[in-house]
Amino acid sequence: MIQYIPEPASAGLILSYKCSAECLHCMYACSPKWRGDWIMEGDLEMILSQLAGKISPSPYGPEYVNLNTGLHFTGGEPFLNFKLLLKAVEIAEEYMIPSTFVETNCFWCTDDFSTREKLILLKEKGLKGIMISVNPFYLEYIPFERTERAVRISNELFGKNMMVYQVNYYKRFKEIGISGRVSYDDYIALEGNNTLKNVEFFITGRAAYKMRSKLEGSFLQYRAESFFGEPCSPTFLRNWHNHIDNYGNYIPGYCGGLSFGDSRDLDRLLQEGINLEEYPILAFLVKEDIQGLFEFAGSFGYNELQSGYFSKCHLCVDMRKHLAGKSDFKELKPDEFYLRLE
Repeated sequence: MIQYIPEPASAGLILSYKCSAECLHCMYACSPKWRGDWIMEGDLEMILSQLAGKISPSPYGPEYVNLNTGLHFTGGEPFLNFKLLLKAVEIAEEYMIPSTFVETNCFWCTDDFSTREKLILLKEKGLKGIMISVNPFYLEYIPFERTERAVRISNELFGKNMMVYQVNYYKRFKEIGISGRVSYDDYIALEGNNTLKNVEFFITGRAAYKMRSKLEGSFLQYRAESFFGEPCSPTFLRNWHNHIDNYGNYIPGYCGGLSFGDSRDLDRLLQEGINLEEYPILAFLVKEDIQGLFEFAGSFGYNELQSGYFSKCHLCVDMRKHLAGKSDFKELKPDEFYLRLE
């Protein structure tokens, strides 16, 4: 059976999984412990040349940015390799890819001069905007003053093309006078566990492992069979906000550790589709949803967690983590993702 993939209307390009932080919630299990393995310039050229003409601009036009349109450069932390980030922006501009922006945790914003200098260079290369990540997980690693500096200077340079995700946390940190770094436990002691229920929060990736004890008081856990009727196909078949990593993996949505195939040959991948006989895990997810994968994982010795699962994604990533250690499934990439979850 051949499964065709929609042409991407928007995408995120992961320059590396290496990050300055090791956030408890990270969907892609990024950390300083990853091998750098920064995307090669030749691969950048191949990928961006094939995204050209496919990526849709913001509804307000190609000079504006929006979270789920255009192309964003991400990680990991892309500012760990600023020279490469500049090159990626430059190539994307040469191919006239619209609505480009960079996503960052602001670790590098140590003073006004260097912060402004880097952002000016990126803007001169053609970058249209910036998205600044703000939440209690980053707060463990990034002094809030650096985040405030990034917001202030980015607003000066990019105006409405400066996005804060999540802005409610930013406003709250300002209201209660946060300064420096604050551990997640200290923040929750101050604000309460229910703070995560008031914002967009995905229990997948590292969160399913590193946050279990922290989530148990606020989120219910369910038997695996509770998720059997929930379809996964729309996630795999959507054309927006998918990701391409530094190894060339075409990642569906926020499904870290899953790959449609090699995006360095994107045109062929889109034209020919995926032979699901060669990708059994994707086949189960596409054709039979979670139940098929659960039964398949069981044939490899997977046992249901007696404590239950916080979400369908928690169940999925736990089964994939087990399977990744049992055989070389082509769709379970990159390998290091499954080593960095715990």
